[in-house]
Amino acid sequence: MYIDLLIRIKNAQAAGQKNTTAPYSRMDRNIADLLVENGFIEKVEVKGRIPQKILKLYFNTEHPIRGMKILSKPSRSQYSGYEKMRAVKRGYGMLVISTPKGLLSGTQARRAKVGGQLLFEIW
Repeated sequence: MYIDLLIRIKNAQAAGQKNTTAPYSRMDRNIADLLVENGFIEKVEVKGRIPQKILKLYFNTEHPIRGMKILSKPSRSQYSGYEKMRAVKRGYGMLVISTPKGLLSGTQARRAKVGGQLLFEIW
C-alpha cells in the first residue's frame, strides 16, 4: 500500500538515511517513479525476484521531503474533478491522483483534463 511507502520514506529521511527499502508493488513503483520525475527521490531500483522483490529508494539530498498529507485513506476516499485541483504549497509540492489514465501528478491531470481519487500531497 502506498501509505506504508510514504511513511517509510518520511521516517528514513528524518533519521538521516540516504536510502531505504520497501516491499514491491506496481502501485508503489508508479508512485516512486512520479516522485523521481518531480525531484523528491533521486532514483529507484527494483531488486530481487517475485517472492522477495523490493524497491530501493535513494533520496535527493538537495530537495528533501518536508511534509506530506494523506488525503484518501482505506476508510474514506476523496475524489475531485480536474477543475477543482489546486497547486500544493504554491507550486513547491505535488498532488498525486489515481485516474483512469493511471497515477498522475496534479499538473499532469489538469493538462489531461481528467479527475480521480486524490491520494496524497507531498512537499
